[in-house]
Amino acid sequence: MGRTVKTKAKRKNKKKAEASSSEIPSIPTRVWQPGVDTLEDGEELQCDPSAYNSLHGFHVGWPCLSFDILGDKLGLNRTEFPHTLYMVAGTQAEKAAHNSIGLFKITNVSGKRRDVVPKTLANGDDDMEDEDDDDDSDSDDDDGDEASKTPNIQVRRVAHHGCVNRIRAMPQNSHICVSWADSGHVQVWDMSSHLNALAESETEGKDGTSPVLNQAPLVNFSGHKDEGYAIDWSPATAGRLLSGDCKSMIHLWEPASGSWAVDPIPFAGHTASVEDLQWSPAEENVFASCSVDGSVAVWDIRLGKSPALSFKAHNADVNVISWNRLASCMLASGSDDGTFSIRDLRLIKGGDAVVAHFEYHKHPITSIEWSAHEASTLAVTSGDNQLTIWDLSLEKDEEEEAEFKAQTKELVNTPQDLPPQLLFVHQGQKDLKELHWHNQIPGMIISTAADGFNILMPYNIQNTLPSELPA
Repeated sequence: MGRTVKTKAKRKNKKKAEASSSEIPSIPTRVWQPGVDTLEDGEELQCDPSAYNSLHGFHVGWPCLSFDILGDKLGLNRTEFPHTLYMVAGTQAEKAAHNSIGLFKITNVSGKRRDVVPKTLANGDDDMEDEDDDDDSDSDDDDGDEASKTPNIQVRRVAHHGCVNRIRAMPQNSHICVSWADSGHVQVWDMSSHLNALAESETEGKDGTSPVLNQAPLVNFSGHKDEGYAIDWSPATAGRLLSGDCKSMIHLWEPASGSWAVDPIPFAGHTASVEDLQWSPAEENVFASCSVDGSVAVWDIRLGKSPALSFKAHNADVNVISWNRLASCMLASGSDDGTFSIRDLRLIKGGDAVVAHFEYHKHPITSIEWSAHEASTLAVTSGDNQLTIWDLSLEKDEEEEAEFKAQTKELVNTPQDLPPQLLFVHQGQKDLKELHWHNQIPGMIISTAADGFNILMPYNIQNTLPSELPA
């Protein structure tokens, strides 16, 4: 299916902001290309809310380099607004003693589901003008009811010595979290009391007013020789964990009698920092790693401490990887040179396993993650301050593009050099670091950056829900 790219940005002339609408000349619409187009004096980019089913932003004080979305018992595949979600995040404070882990309950995440192609009226005219009129009337109503559409944020904070490089929640028990500190320590935490307090109250920690609480971690592992970023819980074996450091070593953690036993002998195979780790979604003893040495390695913990296979993935540092949980043969990797690739692991030994390679971003890839609901869809963040969403199943179809433009009366001429797989470009955050899809709310993405968090649901990410839901 051919789709046009809709970005969140449109041009606004600040010099004429006070002029009446009748005095503003019509400006032809065009696709804004980040990194290509430049702003003229007096111009700025302004968010176009019609590009989203939902869009909210918030900040919590110190920036958070890493976060995770917590599984909850509110239902699978939720589609009705407003939404409620839980998450955990770790801070990057100026002083080590000022850092904390935050547990968040976010309620009243409002939105409005929009049609990708507006409904066509019987007389052949589309109802875009009517939709716009409705939006205008809605916005008038919103002026007096803006507070009701703003998410409510509750937070409980736990003291954490040192910046949190990465934090992850156990998928089987989301109250168990692990943090990688810049002090070189990996710590496991039980956050059940804080999550229970948030779940049982609508005022606990509201507006970030709760104090920072002191709590001892369940485990404090100091066996790594340096700090690190790579960490991942096994989706198949509850409590099984991997941690990788900047000295290229990877340690395996196994749950043992209410605690964890960490293998003192590390997996060794990379020649530089291990940047990311991912357990296989299909095989409980297999995991993948990526490194500053430009390689990706696949390991089987039953076969010793060396990789089962290793291959050159990029010509620069490999920063992040994501293993497709709906199509377990597909592994995505993002590089420091701005490129990202998708490989079919079944083809590795036979030669070229790259099934897609993109050079759209010009700055380092900082996060990459497959959708939990669409096997061909993934999202990427980059140092160029863009969050992009891609659908690998799409190919350019000029006939469908022409039909879409006719239905929407769209005058936009999409740049020819944009990949047809590019679905959406989200901007507005500075120094994007990490994104996650919400596993229980199809189409929802949360991202973190130096200036805070965004919750977004692009209008053209229309997920097809699974026909059979897990019991």
